[in-house]
Amino acid sequence: MHSWVLPMLKPEPVALMVLLILLVSIIQGMRRGAPRSAKHLFFFIWQAASVVLALVIAGKVSTRLSPVIRDLLVERHIVVPKEELSSMKQLWYTFITSLRDFELLRFSALFLLSYAIVRSLLQFIEPLFEVVYDRFVRSEQAADSGRQHSRMPQRMRSGTASRATGALLGALLGAGRAFLVIAILFVYVSLLPGAAGVDSIRASALYKKTAAEILTPVAGDVLKQGPVFSDAVQAEFRKVLERKYEVIDAAVPANIEAAAVKVTKNAHTDEEKARALYDWIGTRIAYDWDKANNYVNKNIWKEQTPVETFDTRKGVCIDVARLYAVMARSIGLDVKVVTGLGATGSGGYGPHAWNEVKLADQGGKWIPLDATWASSGDWFNPKGFASSHIQQA
Repeated sequence: MHSWVLPMLKPEPVALMVLLILLVSIIQGMRRGAPRSAKHLFFFIWQAASVVLALVIAGKVSTRLSPVIRDLLVERHIVVPKEELSSMKQLWYTFITSLRDFELLRFSALFLLSYAIVRSLLQFIEPLFEVVYDRFVRSEQAADSGRQHSRMPQRMRSGTASRATGALLGALLGAGRAFLVIAILFVYVSLLPGAAGVDSIRASALYKKTAAEILTPVAGDVLKQGPVFSDAVQAEFRKVLERKYEVIDAAVPANIEAAAVKVTKNAHTDEEKARALYDWIGTRIAYDWDKANNYVNKNIWKEQTPVETFDTRKGVCIDVARLYAVMARSIGLDVKVVTGLGATGSGGYGPHAWNEVKLADQGGKWIPLDATWASSGDWFNPKGFASSHIQQA
């Protein structure tokens, strides 16, 4: 006990937060008295147990259902219509095809849905526990209290003893609340080791003791891969964004398709067609520095369709990559819009977008290209492309 009290007495944020939680809980316990404090403690334990139970059930259900849902969606042969889609249809096709193709997104969606259903069912039966508590637990407490204090004045039985017991129960409730807060901090630190406030949390003696002696033995093996999981979530999110562009740009306007056919009329292989489009877009679409500067300096972003890029003959990297993808698909090439980081030329990296094209007539291999950078050199599948382009999805 002494080893737990000392870390709480050190003046640092986590310890002060825990002391505040304990103090508030003790005061609440004294004000409520023994019966109401016991009830709050009982339902706090029940709610904590129901959360754990819901998490376990949701995890098992999601693991079993994820491959089943994937197979069902694959069998449906969902194809994005090559026509102008409403915003709702764009959202639907983005979601349903992402659910089919991206495992982490599918598992997460099933997990959240399963957890919500299980928690709702457990909350539905919670009033039954309250009835049971009121009828049996409190009546038993009243009987015990009557037997133990039958010779004491009524004021003593209902006053001092009740408040003292309430304070003790409040302290236990506060300890549970404080542990829950530290557990949340433990997850935060594990998943986001470079986030704000992490160093301050790790420096807390109380946090270190709780994490080392209780949390790490229970969940350390699961959460030690936290940063990897966090990166995986970000990568999956980027894939969903790329899928959004694929859905929005599925419909190819007649003039853009005609231009793609004309540009590639003398090309015969997939590589020659991809190269012809790269040369055409790279020499005709100017980089929109005004749009880029508005985003960097003023955080103002203008979403731009491939039609606008084609008509205005200017755009930033994502606009160029989307136009290339639309033109390539219109002549039968399989192409991706890839987002990630591109070298800035000053030793750093910044957000960037480019393309990958599948050469079906060369064994189905994928090659990278960056039409946005065409004016600065040949970025059509050059050696060392990966050293200047970091794919994050």
